[in-house]
Amino acid sequence: MNIYIVYDSEDGHTESLAHSIAQGARSVTGARVILHHVERADVHDLDKMDAIIWGCPGHFGSISAGLKTWIDKLGYLWAHGKLVDKIGAVFCTTATEHGGIEATLLNLITPMLHQGMIIVGLPANVPENVLYGSYYGVGITCRLEDSPDDPPNMPTEDDLALGRALGRRVALLAGKFIGRREG
Repeated sequence: MNIYIVYDSEDGHTESLAHSIAQGARSVTGARVILHHVERADVHDLDKMDAIIWGCPGHFGSISAGLKTWIDKLGYLWAHGKLVDKIGAVFCTTATEHGGIEATLLNLITPMLHQGMIIVGLPANVPENVLYGSYYGVGITCRLEDSPDDPPNMPTEDDLALGRALGRRVALLAGKFIGRREG
């Protein structure tokens, strides 16, 4: 199955999370994962995918400008129903604990619903999600650095475990879904 992961990242936080999601997806037999920064991602590849995962840093509870610009290019695919019944999932990073994680995740899900995609989140029975996580996708906090000269506060191992869990879940469900669709 083909899984496309696209992300926007400014300081490496979201990129690190995207790589953990790709790692989780690749752990499933038969998963072919394509991972691109939004500047290299091509919306015309999406109709060949079985699952699409996108994410970005949260900007005041909303999608980053880079990813929003890319999503706005999906009009042709929407008009022709090219993404209907594709598996979709989302992820984000924020700088503060209450910096709009859920709002950003919901804003990322909305375009997928417009496309007719099937949204996959992380349920409470996923061990990595029990104590710290979100049911809408993966949203993590990478605290704001004290000074612009400080190295970035990158995702923790627990954060990356959430990413791997989402990637694995998407790949497993995409595999089941395409097996039923083709059978």
